[in-house]
Amino acid sequence: MLFKFLLFMIIISNVSVDVRAKRENEGWEWSLDPLVKRAERKTIISTENGQVSSVTIADGTTGSYHLQFITLEPNSLFLPVVLHSDMVFYVHTGSGKLTWMNENEEKSVDLRIGDVFRLPFGSIFFLESNLDPIRQKLRVYSIFPNSGDDFRESLNGPYSSIRKMVLGFDKKVLQAAFHVPEDVIEQVLAGTEVPAIVHGVSKSTKKKKNNLWEMEAQFMKTVLRRGSYSFFDNQKNKKKSSKLFNVFQEKPDFENCNGWSTVINRKKLPALKGSQIGIYVVNLTKGSMMGPHWNPMATEIGIAIQGEGMVRVVCSNSGTAQGCKNMRFKVEEGDVFVVPRFHPMAQMAFNSNSLVFVGFSTTTKKHHPQYLTGRASVLRTLDRHILEASFNVANTTMHQILEAQGDSVVLECTSCAEEEKRLMEEERRREEEEAKKKEEEERRKEEEEARKAEEERKEKEAEEERKRQEEEAKRQEEEIRRRQEEEEARKRREEEERERQEARKRQEEKEEEAAQREAEQARREEEEAEKRRHEEEEARRQEEARRRQQEEETEEARRREEEEAVKRQQEEEAQREEEAETRRKQEEEEARRQEEEKEEARRRQQEEETTEEARRREEEEARRREEEAETRRKQEEEESRRREEEEEESRRSEEAAESERQEVAERQEEEARRQEEEKEKRHQQETEENEPDMNGYSSK
Repeated sequence: MLFKFLLFMIIISNVSVDVRAKRENEGWEWSLDPLVKRAERKTIISTENGQVSSVTIADGTTGSYHLQFITLEPNSLFLPVVLHSDMVFYVHTGSGKLTWMNENEEKSVDLRIGDVFRLPFGSIFFLESNLDPIRQKLRVYSIFPNSGDDFRESLNGPYSSIRKMVLGFDKKVLQAAFHVPEDVIEQVLAGTEVPAIVHGVSKSTKKKKNNLWEMEAQFMKTVLRRGSYSFFDNQKNKKKSSKLFNVFQEKPDFENCNGWSTVINRKKLPALKGSQIGIYVVNLTKGSMMGPHWNPMATEIGIAIQGEGMVRVVCSNSGTAQGCKNMRFKVEEGDVFVVPRFHPMAQMAFNSNSLVFVGFSTTTKKHHPQYLTGRASVLRTLDRHILEASFNVANTTMHQILEAQGDSVVLECTSCAEEEKRLMEEERRREEEEAKKKEEEERRKEEEEARKAEEERKEKEAEEERKRQEEEAKRQEEEIRRRQEEEEARKRREEEERERQEARKRQEEKEEEAAQREAEQARREEEEAEKRRHEEEEARRQEEARRRQQEEETEEARRREEEEAVKRQQEEEAQREEEAETRRKQEEEEARRQEEEKEEARRRQQEEETTEEARRREEEEARRREEEAETRRKQEEEESRRREEEEEESRRSEEAAESERQEVAERQEEEARRQEEEKEKRHQQETEENEPDMNGYSSK
């Protein structure tokens, strides 16, 4: 038993591995169109009071997703249904009221534009639209995932009508289940079929219909063992209100001048707990873009609710999976598009119009989209050297790329959507040209095959003609040989006859010898003439055969010339195609160069803006420094002036002191000179007094 169990587990694991490997190898099947236009919706319900249309879209990996668009005219009622799967919805326009029964409780909420909510499977609900003064329709966009990770559409549809569920049973079963007289059941069964969307039911009408709802409630209680399901029973179950999330009354998760975005998960909306669907809303202004990013946790199903724009999706598979390629497509109001997880994307609004889209993601867990640009870019978390090696660029280039990124995830992207549209149209024209070339190639192949078939037919006919001629010649030869044999036999018979009658007719032969010789001569001449005729006929046939052979050789030469001409033409066409491909590559290179120049211009503009801001800050700093320097300069000048005055005062004092010293010195010198002169005078006088006179006596 243990061996059998292990063998069974090995088989199961191998099967699961094979299935998983097959799914991984198949990858994103782009043959499943990721875009469904509004005109391609399938109408499910259509009445004068409203309609319901649906879209089933696949992501190529997880499965398909079923969406419904419920539109109610003012004062209309969407009759009660039982949900087979969860229902997550967004209110696009109008207002109304949602009422549902779950776990023996009747709950109701008022609906308005921007409301988001989820009803679990097994719930019974109905919708009512208000009689709006401006008569605006109530439009609800919904998605219906199954439980767990299974998002495939239910085989029985996302919901069932309560009325059909009740009236699908026989009269006897209904009477036993409801415990009512037979005539009451007959009245219920005799009621005419009602559409799924009807005109609004007034309070008096509700009271009249109360018996029917009570019978249905009793039936559901009896069969499903779930308690009372009456929508109008206000005695047993009081209505309870639940809080919805409104995207226009809550602060966006991100907002700048280029737009805003909000993600609604089970933390913001507790009703999403237990579901595998989250909701997001993105509003892009004119000429803006949701930066390139990918969702690592969920597939995103978007619905354009206003404006128009372009969506760019990049194939994330680095292998050679068939059908995986980059895509771009235009979305308009009402279009539905899907982007699988791990596929990088960017949504862009045209310069002439904004783009608003609401979407459903296949998980309510907290997840952060991985952005390739902005301050939150995953590139900024990687090692610079690894990035340089990955992009094969210089260090300065990678530094410029990473440091030039701003704070926002919603970016300005003027004319990006227009450029994507132009590239999309070029790709479409290129695909049409390739399809046309393929058709022409197939047509040429068909013509070549037809020509080969015609040549084979002619060769076959020529072969049959040759065989027929050979058979005719053979038949003629056999005819000649037969005639010769008959002639020889006749000659032998005649010879024998002559030999038998020789003795008897010697005399007669002598008499007839001359005539016989003449007859023999005539016969020989006739045989020779016949022989010449056969030879001439044979020569004519041979000449005809040579002529036909020459014609066939001429035809073969002409055919070879035509083949060579076709081959030359094909070579010329191939050369022209190669030249066209070269020109296309040059044009693509020129377009890429122009795009790089545009990107470089945008980068320079951003750098200039950054530089301008830095320049303004530097100018303010320089002005502040200049003011401080001016203040310091004035203080220094004042200090310098004060020092100069002090120095001037000191200099004047020193000059005065110097002048005074000089005057004192001059006075001292004058006094010394005067004293010297007086001393000189006294000395001279003394000398004169002591000098002896002529008699040898001094004057003294």
